[in-house]
Amino acid sequence: MKTSLIVTTYNRPDALELVLLSILNQYIQPDEVVIADDGSTGETQELIKQYQSLFSIPLIHVWQEDNGFRVAMARNKAIAKAKGDYIITIDGDILLHKYFIYDHINHAQKKQFIQGSRVLLSKKTTNELIDYKRIKISLWKDEIKNHFNAIYLPGLSLLAGKISSKQNIAGVRSCNFSLWKDDIIKINGFNEDFVGWGREDSELVLRLINSGVRRLNLKFAGIGYHLWHQSNQNIKLLKQNDETLQLAMKENRKFCEKGINQYL
Repeated sequence: MKTSLIVTTYNRPDALELVLLSILNQYIQPDEVVIADDGSTGETQELIKQYQSLFSIPLIHVWQEDNGFRVAMARNKAIAKAKGDYIITIDGDILLHKYFIYDHINHAQKKQFIQGSRVLLSKKTTNELIDYKRIKISLWKDEIKNHFNAIYLPGLSLLAGKISSKQNIAGVRSCNFSLWKDDIIKINGFNEDFVGWGREDSELVLRLINSGVRRLNLKFAGIGYHLWHQSNQNIKLLKQNDETLQLAMKENRKFCEKGINQYL
């Protein structure tokens, strides 16, 4: 199978550069990387051009106009552009463990999506990594907030995942997520009625589960290190998104009207 890595970004080129370095450091490369850019300025474009010459695989930049937080639209456009059979999504501030891509591919199964874990990094550690362009992180570093998620034991990952995987939307985050492209196309991708931070991931997973795609929590493998950033929540928009999610749950929704089919 061919694998596409989708990286969401918005005006944070210093973090994106670390992510690109961590992709270059992968044990197995994806077949392509698609940057889903929600309206960044020219600095991000120049960074991507610089790294395109360093990548042995396609590094594709999919940009849209900056008109507020429209990450659902950005992801849809990037996934529509992707040529891979299997889609892995991360955010532009998630550093990848060396075996991140390998682990997602190794656990991929039909009619299944993978919800990976993330290791939360402190502001101090984040600044140090950015200042020195460093991607290696010590497991027991004091500035790691949840050391359990940083433990790499791939031999136990499948068993731990089956034990911990509940078929619900709790704890869903597309910053470490993967699934077959056919499955996300079938439910029409991310719902672009979600504007502003929050709940677009949960509603996507709700439709996947309602469509018979099972959840696997990836434990002790596929580790993503989340760089610190300030909260970007907009309380008013989050309330609207909560209402949209509740309606989707009430309707047992399997498909959204405003989705990826606009770009296919």
